[in-house]
Amino acid sequence: MRAFNLGMRLNPYELCRIGDLGDVRFSSRYDLPTQVEDIAAYYRKVREAGVIPVSAGGDHFVTYPILKGLVGDQGPVGLIHIDAHTDTWGEVFGSKFTHAAPFRLAVEDGLIDPKRTIQIGIRGGQNYMDGVEYSERSGMRVVFMEEFSRLGVDAIIAEVRRVIGTGPVYFTFDVDGLDPVYTPGTGTPEVGGITTIEAQRLMYGLRGLHYIGGDVVEVSPPYDPSGNTALVGASMMYEILCLVADARFGRG
Repeated sequence: MRAFNLGMRLNPYELCRIGDLGDVRFSSRYDLPTQVEDIAAYYRKVREAGVIPVSAGGDHFVTYPILKGLVGDQGPVGLIHIDAHTDTWGEVFGSKFTHAAPFRLAVEDGLIDPKRTIQIGIRGGQNYMDGVEYSERSGMRVVFMEEFSRLGVDAIIAEVRRVIGTGPVYFTFDVDGLDPVYTPGTGTPEVGGITTIEAQRLMYGLRGLHYIGGDVVEVSPPYDPSGNTALVGASMMYEILCLVADARFGRG
């Protein structure tokens, strides 16, 4: 990405020191609980160093161990979650460590406050209603795509601010929250999604919140030989980077 963000009228590289910390290295290739701890330990060091991370997945499960490392003893944080799916299912094929379950695990571990969590863009067919029912039962604000389309971006911005308030918040962006005409290179595309300009307008309206980090997940380049999904994913990461830089060091 280039330096200056025309939509936000800022240059994040002028506001803060930005660097690539590299990849999380796993001590076990196949043991999922060990991998969870590897990721959490890595992000614990990031937090202790005073760094605000903007991360690239991986599937959406990685957000759970990232939160384990970032939240620490400060108590549960808020969550802004853009996605076609709630990712709050229980076990899948006998495992709780899947991309269908990160935010259920995060609630159960006291990492996120469900009443300060908003899930935006939820849609598509379902074989089971377990995930949606868990989100709503736990107190999460679920914005189905029909509501997003009916109310418009400005109303959703106001709703996000109402739900999140002034406390610490993490921003997680699954590219399947966007319509697959923009991001076909993902594992579980769902038609009828958010447009790229709607996503950018949404983020422009969420400046000044207390961000502790963010991520973009579920980009799968082999599914999209055109490279457009990777471009869109990188663009969304850049917007989150600008939100973080502005909130910590800028006018936000």
